[in-house]
Amino acid sequence: MTLFDVPVLTGSPRRVARWAIRRAEGAQLEAYRRLRRAAFVDDQHLFAGSDADDVDDDPRAVVLVATATEGGAVLGGVRLAPLAARDIGWWGGSRLVVDERIRGAAGLGAELVDEACRVAEASGVLRFDATVQDRYAGMFGRLGWTDHGPLILAGAPHRRMRWPIDRIRTLAERTKAPLEDLLDPFGAAWGAAPPASLGGAGFVGDDGAPVPGTDLIAACDAILPAMVQRDPEWAGWCGVLVNVNDLAAMGADPVGLLDAVAGPDLEVVRRTIRGLRSAAEAWGVPILGGHTQVGVPAALTVTALGRTAAPVPGGGGRRDDVLSLTVDTTGRWRPGAHGTQWDSTSSRTGAELRAMTRLVRDAAPRAAKDVSMAGVVGTAGMLAEASGCGAEIDVAAVPAPPDASMGDWLTCFPGFGMLTADARGDSRMGSPLTETAPVGRLTAAAGVRLTWPDGECTTALPGPVTGLGHA
Repeated sequence: MTLFDVPVLTGSPRRVARWAIRRAEGAQLEAYRRLRRAAFVDDQHLFAGSDADDVDDDPRAVVLVATATEGGAVLGGVRLAPLAARDIGWWGGSRLVVDERIRGAAGLGAELVDEACRVAEASGVLRFDATVQDRYAGMFGRLGWTDHGPLILAGAPHRRMRWPIDRIRTLAERTKAPLEDLLDPFGAAWGAAPPASLGGAGFVGDDGAPVPGTDLIAACDAILPAMVQRDPEWAGWCGVLVNVNDLAAMGADPVGLLDAVAGPDLEVVRRTIRGLRSAAEAWGVPILGGHTQVGVPAALTVTALGRTAAPVPGGGGRRDDVLSLTVDTTGRWRPGAHGTQWDSTSSRTGAELRAMTRLVRDAAPRAAKDVSMAGVVGTAGMLAEASGCGAEIDVAAVPAPPDASMGDWLTCFPGFGMLTADARGDSRMGSPLTETAPVGRLTAAAGVRLTWPDGECTTALPGPVTGLGHA
């Protein structure tokens, strides 16, 4: 709820009242609809008889109203709702109205639009559109909306406007963009053709690294210290999960793990080790050794070793290859990590977990990457970058759990998720345990673009994700 001080011109123009913007309930919804009819039917004659439409009957629609704190009168409102039968994160705002007694004097319209943008982003929306009358396009522009051209609606000139949502780009910049600068010393130290540089020849930014002269793949991941401190068992489980996924993305069979565990007290360390042991048993991978320390800040790093004679590179894709997503959509959001960590693994049997780790090995795609903390789109950008390409993703084609918003799903860690690239018709990914779907393609232009059911294409990532170059 947002509170504002505004002049309400219902008597003395100097009288100051307060309003609150909230979701409409009961009589407030009817009062909002009366304001709409008065404005759009009686005053502006945009509709004959009624301005009601299918959005009013959509249970997913959200109506925001501004009510005066003195008396509770509805002073204005706006609605927002998904624009597709399946909610894929494409929403529209419409029927913005302000009581004619304060219209133009109080700034309420702008406040309602701002609140609608906040609600949309909090609902996991990735594309938020509105069609507005020409006379209000300037206000939307001042609020930061972008103009996408004119159209005639209900016989009146309108503008297509869009609220810029940069959730995907922000995530990629926070998690992956620093890599180019941070890892540059390795390139300088080894020169142009290093014998054992990061990844080795033909592997750039991969989930694991081939060990020169062997069929071994090595992978290493650290778990966020805050997670280790807050939920040690889950941190231990994830330490195994992310490393096994890294090996699986390269088609390698895991053979062993090493761990470095630290915590402020015995209980945190003991619980972390308990989670490590439980996961190692589930995936059937022995913990070979490691390092343990007590009396220091919580930390966990796990190194994994696997074997394959034919590692699958993350950068093996080619222009026009089909990009496929294989993902386990069962499970739920991890408690305390809603919208960021989907737990699809803790309820699976060991046999099921081990079967999923063999999918890339058996399919042998041209390129593969497991979906990391950069999310589906960020990971697709890394695969494309390493392949010397860009990517397009058809948002409506992405398999997702019914209770996860698309904004959350495309930016979360999904437990088990693999992105692969292959020539059209060649993909052999998939199992009864997962959903596999072609979700896009590799393109000539760098970056990642999202395509939508109306034919629009929006930019999610404007260029390379890591700056590490291509294989």
